[in-house]
Amino acid sequence: MSKKDFYEVLGMNRDASDDDIKKAYRKLAMKYHPDRNPDSKEAEEKFKEGKEAYEILSDAQKRAAYDQYGHAGVDPQAGMGGGGFGGGGFADAFSDIFGDIFGGQGGGRGGRSNVYRGSDLRYNMEITLEEAARGVERQIKIPAHEECDVCHGSGAKPGTEAKTCHTCNGQGQVRVSQGFFSIQQTCPTCHGSGKYIPDPCRNCHGTGRVQTTKTLAVKIPGGVDEGDRIRLSGEGEPGVNGGPHGDLYVVIHIKPHSVFEREGNDLHCEMPISITAAALGGEIEIPTLDGKARISIPAGTQSGQVFRLRGKGIKGVRSAVTGDLMCHVMLETPVNLTSRQKELLREFEQISQDEPAKHNPRAKSFMDKVKDFFGG
Repeated sequence: MSKKDFYEVLGMNRDASDDDIKKAYRKLAMKYHPDRNPDSKEAEEKFKEGKEAYEILSDAQKRAAYDQYGHAGVDPQAGMGGGGFGGGGFADAFSDIFGDIFGGQGGGRGGRSNVYRGSDLRYNMEITLEEAARGVERQIKIPAHEECDVCHGSGAKPGTEAKTCHTCNGQGQVRVSQGFFSIQQTCPTCHGSGKYIPDPCRNCHGTGRVQTTKTLAVKIPGGVDEGDRIRLSGEGEPGVNGGPHGDLYVVIHIKPHSVFEREGNDLHCEMPISITAAALGGEIEIPTLDGKARISIPAGTQSGQVFRLRGKGIKGVRSAVTGDLMCHVMLETPVNLTSRQKELLREFEQISQDEPAKHNPRAKSFMDKVKDFFGG
């Protein structure tokens, strides 16, 4: 099955800004998150599509490759996309090829030394809205490699040592003729190291390293938003032949909240109130991230009216001011009425009909428009 266009998945044009793409993904994630649609396979698929689209379009290098080559430009199996998170990708692949053709001295990422930087790693972390607002420190476990304590990193069985590769004579590269071209490639026997191990260490199988896990403390700053990344330098995969480690990117995902929805640094919530409270006015208690607050409701408040509480939102990571809390008042129609309540409401309705324009101006205005429309 062919994949959908990533821009189409997010409902964006190709000239969309990074902020527009971020907002579109946030909206899609809120709508189709599995926690909100526990029994919907369709919602789960749309959430996965949106997540994949955002991962590509939020990365400048991957987006450029996608814009030029489509899905093939970001598909590792197609040979054109980046191998690791934020890795070399299509441009690095061609850099290596042309570096080999023209001698290999500095043309590729490692030249003849074949020293490669380790791949970057990605860790998806889910946090609550409260943790995103205030910041939190989390412990995470990631796969790691450490020096083998049997061979001490040599890869050779104790008492033996690596020998010069007989295929490339220690050069790490071999020259292969392809038609009119003579192409220099990494040696298939020693994989560029110039040496091979005839009797590998049984503990690490000749790699010189053993796989383990390590625990890292990750400090999440207050104000982070959906899709934000925290870079841990040097915590990615180890390099090849002494190359530097890659980096670890912790990608933030915020769980849907039962009360609030976030829009930038502002928070939104819906507050149901009774018809009498809306008609007569008074004070109501509303929730905030810092506890409870009270707001005054004027008499005659209409459903959908928004009340702003300044400074009760979230202070973003790169923001100097704190956002606001938008309280959307929603009138709740009473249910399961008693006979007495019904009687009083009928009496109230009868009294209100004496001066409908005075008590229900919006209804009166609407009916006047309807009469005009039908020529009444």
